[in-house]
This record gives sequence, structure tokens and C-alpha cells, in this order.
Amino acid sequence: MTKFVKKDQLNSSWYEIDATNAVVGRLATVVSKIIRGKNKTTYTPHMDHGDFVVVKNIEQAKFTGKKFQEKKYYRHTGHPGGIKVATPEKLYEKKPGETLKLAVKRMLPGGVLGRKQLTKLKIYSGNDHPHSAQNPQVIELEKLNSKNLVRN
Repeated sequence: MTKFVKKDQLNSSWYEIDATNAVVGRLATVVSKIIRGKNKTTYTPHMDHGDFVVVKNIEQAKFTGKKFQEKKYYRHTGHPGGIKVATPEKLYEKKPGETLKLAVKRMLPGGVLGRKQLTKLKIYSGNDHPHSAQNPQVIELEKLNSKNLVRN
């Protein structure tokens, strides 16, 4: 018999990841699994029981190859001819964490559940963040996977 977790039995943890020299796409896969709750044995696809993730030093995250200059992010304003194109290089000037947020957003389910789960991602430039009172557990990206998640 399958046992399902009820809403009152959910508990969320906090995790902290240092994005220094981390590859954005690989960092996004780790973050999206934690936010969705896929790292827990009680994972249920239709419920939000993921954990909070604080990513710091996002301005030091890297892209592999020529993606930093050549990758394109498209959006539409809703008006005729309103297609807008941006590269990670341009996004980093205004909002350094936007590239990671977009990568994680595209790994989450669409709809209400995905939008709710995306609010559990907190991205900060620099080493300081206002969530130290939650005592986040530090995740070392190098030790997380047998593959190297950090580009040399």
C-alpha cells in the first residue's frame, strides 16, 4: 500500500549553495531537484514538499563554451513585433541571477505548482544573505556528484 504525505506532515529544510566557478546548467539541475523535493523518499509529483535553496556568489557562476556570448533568451511583450532577445552577457549586467532563475524555471513543471516551487529559490550576489537565521545546510557541489560540477 502506498502512503502519501499530508500537508500537515510536510517540513521544509534550507540549503545553501556557493555558485563560485559552478556551471549554470549543472547548478540548475541540482537546485531544481531540491526545490521539487526529488531528493526525498516522500516525493509526490502533485505536491509541493521541496526545500528552500539559497544560492550565493551568483556573479561568479560560469557558462561552458561560448554560451555566455551566443546563447539567446527570447521573450515577447505581447504587442505586434514585440519579440525581445537577450544574451547571458546582457542579463548579467542588470540581474546576475536571472540566468540561473530561468534555467531552474524551465526544469520545473508548468502551472501553479511550478510557480510556487520557484519562490523557494533565493539568489544573491556576494557572500551575504538574509536567511542565516534559518541555519541552512551547506551543499558542496564538488562532493555532490561523481562528475565534476565545477569547471577548471
